Amino acid sequence: MDKPCALVYEQFSAPPRVQTVADPAPAPDGVVIEVKATGLCRSDWHGWVGHDADIVVPHVPGHEFAGVIAAVGKQVRLWRPGDRVTMPFVAGCGACAECHAGHQQVCDHQFQPGFTHWGSFAQYVAVERADLNLVRLADEMDFATAASLGCRFATGFRAVIDQGKVSAGQWVAVHGCGGVGLSAIMIAAAAGANVIAIDIDDDKLAFARTIGACASVNAKQTLDVVAAVMDLSRGGAHVSIDALGSPVTCFNSVSNLRKRGKHVQIGLMLGDHANSAVPMAKVIGRELEILGSHGMQAYRYDAMLSMIAARKLAPEKLVGRKIALDESGAALMAMDAFQGTGVTVISAF
Repeated sequence: MDKPCALVYEQFSAPPRVQTVADPAPAPDGVVIEVKATGLCRSDWHGWVGHDADIVVPHVPGHEFAGVIAAVGKQVRLWRPGDRVTMPFVAGCGACAECHAGHQQVCDHQFQPGFTHWGSFAQYVAVERADLNLVRLADEMDFATAASLGCRFATGFRAVIDQGKVSAGQWVAVHGCGGVGLSAIMIAAAAGANVIAIDIDDDKLAFARTIGACASVNAKQTLDVVAAVMDLSRGGAHVSIDALGSPVTCFNSVSNLRKRGKHVQIGLMLGDHANSAVPMAKVIGRELEILGSHGMQAYRYDAMLSMIAARKLAPEKLVGRKIALDESGAALMAMDAFQGTGVTVISAF
């Protein structure tokens, strides 16, 4: 590796810059991956502004990536240099009670590239616990599409399939049509649900209809979003997802459920939003469920990848703008403006 580069920020909310960094070396149980593509996610923006307590500056962001293994630790058994791989943004330790129960996404000692450790806005990234957490990529899957799976698509899959347990004929409301919201819309539609997309941008709503939404609500132009969803779904959503993470979208998502419905919170509620109001009277009176969705275990990728291989899911449609590493700093700082449709991917290093 000859003078690898990475995007580094020295202080929270300070402009990051691309600079030369030290060669990463694999841990005994880890690997070094040559990054071929990495997604730009609002979670990276939350980290950059200082909302994540795990981050210590100087720091390299980036947590949804795909690439080729460049070096392997001496304890790694399942992987070799040259293997095409991706991984969940939450990696399990394999030893705690949650990991033993199969819940690596809430591991007690989780490893998160881009948060607990330096991430993938870089030519190379070192990851730990490779045998437990890496996912093999088929040769036919391009790296930009694979990078989009690691956070938003996988989180959407778990939210819809594993947490929401969405089934054919149900009504599903998705509040927020960013990368994870669009992923959830596509996945819920593939499961046979009737999906209502909610956003404030007509272009994003129009795109949502092309990937499976049967109805849409412009929250900026609609006086009462909850009433609109209740009307469209003939009594309320069976499952409602807050894919943005704001006091308004969270409150509306819970409120637009029918009796015994499920609210799934994907969008991060951090900073000033960490203790937002929930209509608890409705939760009690309607026997509603409130669930979180925090990534997805590596072993569950098989179900998602099988649906992609069968063409029931087409995550490549969600890849929007492709940029170079030297453009990533400006793109990161602008993430809170919610510009563009789909997932922005860094694909040139």
